[in-house]
Amino acid sequence: MLTCTYIVEKIDGDYAMLKREDATDPDAEPKMVARALLPPEIMEGTRLLYEYLQYSVLD
Repeated sequence: MLTCTYIVEKIDGDYAMLKREDATDPDAEPKMVARALLPPEIMEGTRLLYEYLQYSVLD
């Protein structure tokens, strides 16, 4: 099962741009995710854990 961490780079309306922290490619494109799939308390700079097809706040 995939487990990784993301940082919320930008929130744009109903979507958030997530940058993977442990990516091997530093120039990788951010991932666009619908905010409905993310915890409601997120803001720019929030660290997220993706595990078992769910996102949760780390800090």
